[in-house]
Amino acid sequence: MALGWQAAGLATCAGASDGEAWARLQQVLDGGPVPDGVLGAAWDEGEARLAALAGCPDTLEPARRQAWCAAARTLLEAELHERRLQARVQELEQSRRLQQALYEIADLAGGEVEMQEVLARLHGIIGTLMYAPSCYIVEYDERRGSLRFLYYADDRDPQLADGGREWPVQEMADSLTLALLRHGRALRGPSAGIRRALGLPQRSRRHGSDSLDWLGVPLRRGERVCGAIVVQSYDRAGCYSEEDRALLGFVAQHVQTMLDRRQAQVELERRVLERTLELERANRELQEEVLERQRAERLQHALYRIAEMAVSSQGPEQYYAKVHAAVDDLLYARNFYIALLAEDQQTIEFVYSVDQGGDHRPPRRTGKGLTEYVMRTGTTLLAHRADIDRLIAAGEVHDPGPVRASSWLGVPLRRDGEVVGVIAVQSYDPKISFSSDDERLLSFVAHNIGTGLARQAAQERLRLAHADLERRVAERTSELERANEQLLAQIGERLRAEQRLTHQALHDALTGLPNRACLLDSLGAALRRAGDGAGHAFAVLFLDLDRFKVVNDSIGHAAGDELLVEVARRLVSAMRPGDVVARLGGDEFAVLAACPDGHDEVRELARRLLGVIGQPLWVAGRELFPSASMGIALWHPRYRSGEELLRDADAAMYRAKNEGRDRYAMFDEAMREQAVRSLDLEADLRRAIQRREFIPYYQPIVRLEDGAVVGHEALLRWRHEKRGLLSPAAFIALGEESGLIEQVDWLLYEQVIEELARGGSGYISVNVSPRHFRSPGFARPLLGLLDGAGADPARLRLEITEVALMDDAPRIRRMLDSLRARGVGALLDDFGTGFSALSYLHRFPILGLKIDRSFVAGLDAEGGREESLALVRAILALSHSLGMETVGEGIETEAQRATLLELGCSAGQGYLLGRPSACRVR
Repeated sequence: MALGWQAAGLATCAGASDGEAWARLQQVLDGGPVPDGVLGAAWDEGEARLAALAGCPDTLEPARRQAWCAAARTLLEAELHERRLQARVQELEQSRRLQQALYEIADLAGGEVEMQEVLARLHGIIGTLMYAPSCYIVEYDERRGSLRFLYYADDRDPQLADGGREWPVQEMADSLTLALLRHGRALRGPSAGIRRALGLPQRSRRHGSDSLDWLGVPLRRGERVCGAIVVQSYDRAGCYSEEDRALLGFVAQHVQTMLDRRQAQVELERRVLERTLELERANRELQEEVLERQRAERLQHALYRIAEMAVSSQGPEQYYAKVHAAVDDLLYARNFYIALLAEDQQTIEFVYSVDQGGDHRPPRRTGKGLTEYVMRTGTTLLAHRADIDRLIAAGEVHDPGPVRASSWLGVPLRRDGEVVGVIAVQSYDPKISFSSDDERLLSFVAHNIGTGLARQAAQERLRLAHADLERRVAERTSELERANEQLLAQIGERLRAEQRLTHQALHDALTGLPNRACLLDSLGAALRRAGDGAGHAFAVLFLDLDRFKVVNDSIGHAAGDELLVEVARRLVSAMRPGDVVARLGGDEFAVLAACPDGHDEVRELARRLLGVIGQPLWVAGRELFPSASMGIALWHPRYRSGEELLRDADAAMYRAKNEGRDRYAMFDEAMREQAVRSLDLEADLRRAIQRREFIPYYQPIVRLEDGAVVGHEALLRWRHEKRGLLSPAAFIALGEESGLIEQVDWLLYEQVIEELARGGSGYISVNVSPRHFRSPGFARPLLGLLDGAGADPARLRLEITEVALMDDAPRIRRMLDSLRARGVGALLDDFGTGFSALSYLHRFPILGLKIDRSFVAGLDAEGGREESLALVRAILALSHSLGMETVGEGIETEAQRATLLELGCSAGQGYLLGRPSACRVR
């Protein structure tokens, strides 16, 4: 039966119009809810109308008419019930699909599948929920202003997006995707319609084709949009409903959770991998440290053994064998030997050898073996077969013959800094070679072995000495036993022994002369006799041989001892009976001589002794001409001990040395006063440093051609509170001796640099003591003063002497180079008076030379003018050839200035050109 008109009649019976009735009935038939009261109204109030609309004939009797209407009502109820059941089934199926989709998404999140495969499966899951042939998932980073397509599938524009590329938002401007991300809410409808609704321009080809229906929902992390899921259709319009939008939004929440979980899992795996790598690295370092400590323990144990062996071994052979065993515990030492240089320095003795080719190694003359190569170079040699062949080809070592080592390691053995031997290991097996670790290990062990060898040698000497002593004790015991029967002879022998001991205690072992203790006893007795008026006046002569250290350093201490014995013999031969000649130690002698006739007699004695000592003699095949410096102290009632006399005689001797050596000097009151003045002056000098009493005086340096001032020399002056203005001659020697001159110089440098900072033209030169150049830290504080004051370094010049250059030439060169690099120049002061070699003057960064005033003074002297001219001409020629400036010092006459200008000297200074003053003319 057709039900349309019946449904309409049913709705109309309820009081609705035909249009409303059809709409309500259609709603019911489409599965919608039945309007409230429709069925009840139809049967309670409109049965007659229902019958009429159902086509029931009016002539039908009431009972049949009622049955007709009941059948119509039953049929309508069945149709409505079926529609509701179908709607419920569809709803349950949709819920099942959604639940299944969420289960699959959860499985994907926890699986081990790659991300791209996960996203592809996710696309398939979404396709089970709605129409989604084209789908993409985008990740958005608002902070960086970029987005990236995590997944992209499109049946029309398959190549539009690069999943691995990060897109700046500028390149995605005006795209629906960026609009969705910024809008933050779901968008649905035709792409063109969405563009119009959002006010976006028409599509760009680079953003893909327009779709008939487009649905996108944002991915959120809290309140922040972090991406989106989009599905679109190019062939179906209106295929996405609000239900699809809600469903996709619901899925998007789980997708975001899955992505966050996957990202967290990836981050966790990355951190676990990093931590695993860190642990592996730490484990390797720990293993290396364990191995290193084990090696160190083995090395320390070997060193303890080597140190103990030097004492406990019964002989050298046993010690060498124990050393070999200790080395064998540390590295491969199947082939091992120790070679020592013989006393003649021309023979090598193999004191210990173990080798698979034969242990016997006879001594040999030094040649070009690998052992001699290590001794010659003084360095460790680690050589493999190719290295040995290269040394042979270079002529450094000779070819050892058919038996060649494939790897050889030799380390020098040293005693007191000198190479005395070699310890070596070698391998004939190409599979066994030594490494740099073995080299360091054997080098470290060799140092202790060298010490052990020295100790073993000393122990051997001590053993021999003990044996000799035991022999002598045995002989002496035998003598005493034989002399036991003769008591008087024994007592006499003991008395003689005591006398010998007394003589040894009071006499020098080398020369047999009285020693210092014996001389002091004699001086005490002489002082007592002179003080009591029972003796004559006497004098003490203190002698020190000149340049005795040169003899020791050049031809040896044995020759020096021979010279001392000869000098002692000559002194004794020149003295009168009753006088005492004593050796105080080293090359110092003292003479106690009576001088009843006073000073003249002592002077005559001093001249005679100097003449006797100065006679030539032959020592160690060389003719020597000895000389001595002598100081004399005459007895005076003020002396209370012999030490005071020796002290004053020693002071007089140093004056003789300072005056030129090979002479004598008498100690007098003036010398005593000078010593007191020196002490007072040193105290004043220390106070003056604290009070900053030292000031610079500036003497102009003038260009000789036109008289223009090109610079100044800062000369040190001391404004003494009592003695007035002092020149350096009054205190410089004491400052050098006491070491205070360095502090004085720094006070001068500070004031000069402050003067430079105040401006002006020309340079200022300052004198630098050689003590500064002995200190490696001179350049840095000087440059620090220049930087701190803001002065131009190019206007500062340092005047140094030739002595400073000779102290440590390489280090002085580096210091001058560092100063020169900052602009500070150097002048060589007092040139020609020192002893440096002109051949290497060009190696130093010297700007100019200052001709010493002694040469300038001789230019107009009556005698020696030609010699001075020749010297000055040679100095100027040298400076011109090296491109150096020249400054003549001490110009006091017009003739000197004219001569220097004629010879080519560029500048000069002196009283003729300008005197020093406290201020310089800028």
